[in-house]
Amino acid sequence: MVTIAIIGRPNVGKSTLFNRLVGKRLALVDDRPGVTRDRRSGDAALMDLEFEIVDTAGLEEAGADTLEGRMRAQTEAAIAMADLSLFMVDAKHGLTPQDTFFADLLRRRGGKVVLVANKAEARGADAGLLDSYALGLGEPVAISAEHGEGMGDLRDAIVEALGPETFADEAESEEDAEDAGVAAAKGEEGEEAEPAYDPTRPLRMAIVGRPNAGKSTLINRFLGEDRMLTGPEAGITRDSISVEWEWRGRRIKVFDTAGLRRKARIQEKLEKLSVADALRAIRFAEVVVIVLDVTIPFERQDLSIVDLVVREGRAPVIAFNKWDLVEDRQALLAELREKTDRLLPQARGIKAVTVSGETGEGIDRLMRAVSETHEVWNKRVTTAKLNQWLDKMVAHHPPPAVAGRRVNVKYMTQIKSRPPTFIVSTSRPEALGASYTRYLINGLRETFGLFGVPIRLALRKPDNPYASKRKRTS
Repeated sequence: MVTIAIIGRPNVGKSTLFNRLVGKRLALVDDRPGVTRDRRSGDAALMDLEFEIVDTAGLEEAGADTLEGRMRAQTEAAIAMADLSLFMVDAKHGLTPQDTFFADLLRRRGGKVVLVANKAEARGADAGLLDSYALGLGEPVAISAEHGEGMGDLRDAIVEALGPETFADEAESEEDAEDAGVAAAKGEEGEEAEPAYDPTRPLRMAIVGRPNAGKSTLINRFLGEDRMLTGPEAGITRDSISVEWEWRGRRIKVFDTAGLRRKARIQEKLEKLSVADALRAIRFAEVVVIVLDVTIPFERQDLSIVDLVVREGRAPVIAFNKWDLVEDRQALLAELREKTDRLLPQARGIKAVTVSGETGEGIDRLMRAVSETHEVWNKRVTTAKLNQWLDKMVAHHPPPAVAGRRVNVKYMTQIKSRPPTFIVSTSRPEALGASYTRYLINGLRETFGLFGVPIRLALRKPDNPYASKRKRTS
């Protein structure tokens, strides 16, 4: 697929154009400059064209060891991998020395570039549009990313820059692949075969934690490249960025998220947007790796994040990061195990792994824990086994009595997995009590190996088959 990168100085509307092309509000947008820091990719459609679009951080002149310099390195990596760069300028405010500097940089690189003048609908934008010719990148395409104006002209400019045969070849290859897929799905008689389970579907995994716990460093270690922006500064990541990689032949789609702080400390609008983006990533994920800084583990916010993941019904795994900084490992390991069991009773048996994003130690152990937890999260127990187990549990510890009469527990069934969810039919749901529900949940974990994942147990009163008859006779 054709890859196109959107580049330009901060606050010219790159993320707004990205969101319009992918048809979703994936990238954070705010009035302040420098909101985007990591590069983000998505599947874009522009009329009849389909391509991969990459949103990048604003280009700034800065030293390589600064945050801005590292952001620029990420953008330059996106330019190098792209088939075409959309160099965006702000027609409303006109050219700046930064625009000229980076236009020169693009010309020296020699890649294909389309000059895009955004905010062309604004009053006084004509002057800025004329000025942009001075960049020497050809005729600017006037657009309004916010209002969707000029998209047809942008489409034509992209086709002209890459050549119409680029998209024609791609359309033909996709059509051939589709025909091959249809043929493979048919049996000898020419009838449609039943679709099989697709093992190539990526496992969705989110990486969450407090700011500066090392989430992005850990993902870079997964990928074997500096894909995510990292550094000593807390709160570098703002958007929830997704990337794909493979572990032992299995595709993994991993989401890097912004650091989650306590709600009372979140003041700025931009941080609120970042946190909301991280929460969406948690809800979309199947397995959530909660990264804890092993030098200061189990802060109050760490416990809140684990509780949030469990309440959302995701499969949690704990990664104690920065293990390379620990000297007395044996003593700390025993302490971590004790605290994990004591402080996280709602996720009893949760898998916790020591890792180092800096050195790569423990990465394979972490991914084994992720795979095993995902398997448990998807587990199903037959109704027959559940009711045999339920009879033994009730016999061992009968339900409470109300007004001298024992609460009758009739049967149990699993209605869904992801997470494992069960229903118990009982004559008096309100009388069974939280302690008896916990007794049943703990028994489910022990008997069926449902450790480390959320278990949902609902109590329901059975339907009365004579209720409707009573209504009719009355």
